[in-house]
Amino acid sequence: MKETFTIRRYEVGDWPSIASMLHHAFSAGDSYAYGPDTTETEAHKVWIESAKATYVACGSDGSILGTYILKPNQPGLGSHVCNCGYVVASAARGKGIGAAMCDHSQGEARRFGFSSMQFNFVVSTNTAAVHIWQKLGFVIVGTLPCAFRHKVHGKVDVYVMFKHLDR
Repeated sequence: MKETFTIRRYEVGDWPSIASMLHHAFSAGDSYAYGPDTTETEAHKVWIESAKATYVACGSDGSILGTYILKPNQPGLGSHVCNCGYVVASAARGKGIGAAMCDHSQGEARRFGFSSMQFNFVVSTNTAAVHIWQKLGFVIVGTLPCAFRHKVHGKVDVYVMFKHLDR
């Protein structure tokens, strides 16, 4: 049976679930540049305080299955391009939640007036994410050789991925 879920704006009571997801994602050392030693306070600053908007994907039982942030990629003259970060709970992977959040984020980005979306740091060995982003229309516009210290594979390449939202 397919998991049903909804995506909504973050509420303060969501933080414990998000904090747990971020801790697992960051400590895995395989897809995020944030170190395994990132504190909850630091994670809150990145995911809640610095974001233009934070969202959660909720299961039919209200459990939080994933989260994403939306923010300008750069200030000032680059602020028309947004950036997002996505995390799906370990138990919810492979159910289309990441793709649904990415699709949702593009609509929200347009609503906020962004004309493009850029992912600055997509780890090349995160093939599931690369595949989803490409399927959703993102292209690899650059490769940063050996820019990520993967916990298992050592130094691996990172992709910069981009999509126009206003075309």
